[in-house]
Amino acid sequence: MDTAHSLGKDEAVRRLQQKFSAVRATFGKQISDLHEEWAGGVLSFGFKAVGMKVDGTVTVEDDAVELAANVPLAAMIFKGQIEKRIREELGDLLA
Repeated sequence: MDTAHSLGKDEAVRRLQQKFSAVRATFGKQISDLHEEWAGGVLSFGFKAVGMKVDGTVTVEDDAVELAANVPLAAMIFKGQIEKRIREELGDLLA
């Protein structure tokens, strides 16, 4: 899933790092095995929620952010809702 922006790579990375910190603070008790690792403009992440493992990457370019996530089969019925919410959050964050 791609989201366009006009912030430049450094500002987009800064905003995403802040957002992940806020998410961790808000949902830290509801998720486990959380890891996040930034390498340049690429974030590799993973966590468990409700016993299900989710992992993926967020790649930040000068004018777009691409999210690739692996969602367990048991969560696929919620995939559309999850993608919609992520698009909304990214849109607000990168506006």
